[in-house]
Parts: sequence; C-alpha cells; structure tokens
Amino acid sequence: MLAETIKVALGERSYEITISAGMLNTVGALCWELELSGTAAVVSNTTVAPLYYDRVRDSLESAGYRVVLVTLPDGETYKNSATLNLIYDALVDASLDRGSFIVALGGGVIGDMAGFAAATYLRGIPFVQLPTTLLSQVDSSVGGKTGINHPRGKNLIGAFYQPRAVLIDVASLDTLPEREYLSGLGEIVKYGAVLDADFFSFLEQNAAALLARDKKALIHAVGRSCAIKARVVEMDEREGGVRAVLNYGHTLGHAAETLTQYQSYLHGEAVAIGMVQAARVSHALGFCSDAERDRIEALIALLGLPAELPAFSAKAYIEALSHDKKVRDSGLLFICNRGIGAYRMERLKDVAALLAICGIGE
Repeated sequence: MLAETIKVALGERSYEITISAGMLNTVGALCWELELSGTAAVVSNTTVAPLYYDRVRDSLESAGYRVVLVTLPDGETYKNSATLNLIYDALVDASLDRGSFIVALGGGVIGDMAGFAAATYLRGIPFVQLPTTLLSQVDSSVGGKTGINHPRGKNLIGAFYQPRAVLIDVASLDTLPEREYLSGLGEIVKYGAVLDADFFSFLEQNAAALLARDKKALIHAVGRSCAIKARVVEMDEREGGVRAVLNYGHTLGHAAETLTQYQSYLHGEAVAIGMVQAARVSHALGFCSDAERDRIEALIALLGLPAELPAFSAKAYIEALSHDKKVRDSGLLFICNRGIGAYRMERLKDVAALLAICGIGE
C-alpha cells in the first residue's frame, strides 16, 4: 500500500508523520524505534477503543511494553477539566512515571486531551498520536496544540507540546460515521483555499473519490494537508504570526460552536460555515473575485457541508468573539482568502460590520 512520510522539522522536537492504510499494528515497533520505554497508557474513548484498542495493545505488548487503557466518554462536550482529571487519575493509579508514555487513540478531542495530559503529568512525558478521524488526521494531531475547552470559549486552556510521532492509518476511516467524515473534509478545504491553489483544484476534481473514501485519494489528501500544516508549524510553532493562517474559517466557526454550546455542529462543520463566511467577507473587502468566492462555496456544498451561521443576534456573536484567543486590543484578527491559494490577515475593529456582511444583524 502507498505510504507517505512527512517530517515536521522543529529541532530537538522534530518528529515524523507516517500515512498509509492498515498500519495500527505497527505502533509497537514505532515506539521501540523511538526508544520509548516503561508503561504505555493508551487514552481512547468508548467509541474507538472497542474498534481498535486490541490491535494497538497487541502491537505494544509484542514490543515489550506494559499497556494500560484509559477510556473516556466520547464527544466534544467532554473536552473539559473534569474529563482531563480522569486521565490524571488513571495515570496515577497505573503508577506511570517519567519513563512512561501516552498513546492517543482517537479523534481530536482525545488527541488534545491526551496531549495536554502528557504535557502536564509529572511536568511532561512523551506521547504518540494515532488519530482515527479525518479531522484529527489532517489538523489537530499535527502541530502540537493540546488543551481543553472552557465554558466561555474553545481551547482557552492548553499548551504547545509536540508528539514524538504521528501514525495515520486511513483504514480507520472506514468505521467513521458519515457526518464525522464529511466534517474532516471541511478542514481539508482550508489548506487549499488559503495555502495551495493546486490542492484546491485537486479537491474539486477528486471530490467524488474522497466522498467514496478511496484510499489513494485519501492518502494524497491527508498527506498534502499534513505537509502544508507542517511547513506552517515549522515557521511559527507557537502561533505568533503566520500560523494564524490556519485559523481560516475558525473565527466565526468557533463563535458558532460557542453560541450553540458545542451541541449543534461538529468542528469541521463549524469551520465549513466559517470558511463560506470568510470567503464572503474577503469578497466584500476586495480580496477575491465573485468566481473565487463561488468556488469555495461550491466545494463546501459539494462535500455536503453547511454554509450559514446559526441565528443569533449580533450582540451574542460579538460577546462570543470577545473571548476568541485571536482578539487583541487592535481588533479581531480575521483570516481572508486572497483569491484561491493565498491569504491576507486583517485586523477588523468593526465587528458589527463584519457580521453584517455575513447576514447577522442586531
């Protein structure tokens, strides 16, 4: 089977992302090659663990590791401090020391929480990412962002902490529910829309193959997404500058998630809504043409993703945006698409005017 390997070059924190199909049974050998030792705590959830934990455990035990399973409830609503404490409790109960490591087996919620636990338990132990959802494979498992949500905002509590390796098995997507799979495609569109025009064209031309979960198309799409993100992370590991481009579609998407209390949208769905709105704002500000705005909207629609913001008042949106971590005294940092495949960062002081472009009034 075709495989791709991408290096994230961050000096002593460098690591590799390996992408193929049917690879979960190689995790033990990978950890051995990385010279990881001690107990492996596999952090997963009630949905993923029954599907893939046995394979991961057998592989790790075959490589000589003691393995413990930490099973969490499934869903974005559990990405909080109470659930994080369940991980800490399990690590303490299993007597994990600084010579042990964590394996994150699941989607973005698991990866973010397991990574944050790894960053903070005993002031930091290694971890390996085994992302099993499309969204986590192309976004949250790459770049070292870890953390939890706060009732007043998404990802407000966290740390930058790089994994030792990321192993992406696209065969795990076979069991992914259709809605979650489409959500992941939404995040993929982001990379083409603001960073790679050729990749955007690939997505337009191969939408049918991706919707059918064709392995060859998936390996390329996931690999290209990871490669694009890796290059951005190498330039700006801690989001002090250019890495903010990866928030294209996220500003209004996060606001929609917050206002609906994380109950109405999957993350990629919210990002898809945010990208459509960002394209409309970009067009209104003169950064893209009618045709380029329409291409972004058309691809989102072709992939079966939502486009319109939920119906809340401008006041509610302004309140939600005020807690966005990208807000500074000089205004809201908003990522626009400049045509297709390029971007422009704008400081928008008049948030009400931004919302008006998106059809949100008082």
